[in-house]
Amino acid sequence: MNASAGPTPLPPARELFDVPEGIAYFNTASLAPTLRSGLTAGGAALQWRAQPWRIQAADWFTGAERRRELFAALIGAAADDVALVPATSYGMAVAAANLSAAAGSRVLVLADEYPSGVYTWWRFAEATGARVLTVRREPGQSWTEAVLAAVDERVAVVSVPQVHWTDGALLDLDTIARAARSVGAALVIDASQSAGAMPLDVGALRPDFLVTVGYKWLLGPFGLGYLYVAPARQEGRPLEENWILRADAEDFARLIDYRSNYAPGARRFDVGQRTAFELTPMAVTALEQLSQWTVPRIAATLAPITDHIAAAARTRGLPVTDPRGPHMLGITVPRNLQKRLVEALQQAGVFTGPRGNAIRISPHLHTTDQDITQLLTALDTFLETG
Repeated sequence: MNASAGPTPLPPARELFDVPEGIAYFNTASLAPTLRSGLTAGGAALQWRAQPWRIQAADWFTGAERRRELFAALIGAAADDVALVPATSYGMAVAAANLSAAAGSRVLVLADEYPSGVYTWWRFAEATGARVLTVRREPGQSWTEAVLAAVDERVAVVSVPQVHWTDGALLDLDTIARAARSVGAALVIDASQSAGAMPLDVGALRPDFLVTVGYKWLLGPFGLGYLYVAPARQEGRPLEENWILRADAEDFARLIDYRSNYAPGARRFDVGQRTAFELTPMAVTALEQLSQWTVPRIAATLAPITDHIAAAARTRGLPVTDPRGPHMLGITVPRNLQKRLVEALQQAGVFTGPRGNAIRISPHLHTTDQDITQLLTALDTFLETG
């Protein structure tokens, strides 16, 4: 990404993260380091929760709604279009429960895709009589080209990410979304490896569902995720029934006046314990920081880092992902060397993610030039002696 032709990169922000000197952490795609402001917010939340008499009726709703609106803004959605879920698997299950497929139709997924989505579609296929169509790339073929070659009138659901989780390989969601709509297929996006690090606009993509965890590129705590539900799908059936999803749940004195109608928009799909008093302030703090940075500027900052590492890997004869997202890449190494290389890197204070046949590199704004040097030095040492 050329800064002169796009968003301005952000200044270094190592001091905002609790990453000590000597640690080169390149595994944001697995679990992001927590912001120092998030640690502070979490500590204050625990103290608050320890004294429950301080918690008012409105507090059951205000933090969750703030979290909902902040995430919605990151993906170009309205707050009403977002459900608060605990995990990718929960969001995928909501999507599957509210989609249909004729017997013999197909559910398209990528080869080596993240397991939670694949297992969900296995069960969906069993229930509907559809079958899972696993798309694989031919040599020299991009994921986008492979998906487009497989989309036809037999496909009922297209379930894809924005980047492949193993190595950051890029998919052109705009083109894939148009192809899905042209054959009447539902579009489900797993944005767990891109939301917060790459621009996403659900208004342009018009997916039926989009799900993401919150503990990777959204820099939040474990257990707080997000599900976008298209307006046309918001009258569907939730996975669970609980009091907080119903209309007028704010009136605690009238909770036993049972209601058949739900809270507006996608809120009916929220998980029951969405309030999460102890964790929600951490998630809100992280989303507010992302909103201040802006996702386009985050992408513009991470792209030169991954470009540098990719170029260095190529000069060492190691293949890298192409095309890929700006925030992560996979360095392909022989399977018999992968485990040894990861261990050697860790011994040098460099933390990466072995996925598939790649060493996955995923920096963030805590990454410094020294971290990159530390990574490449450790890699060279291994190549020379390994």
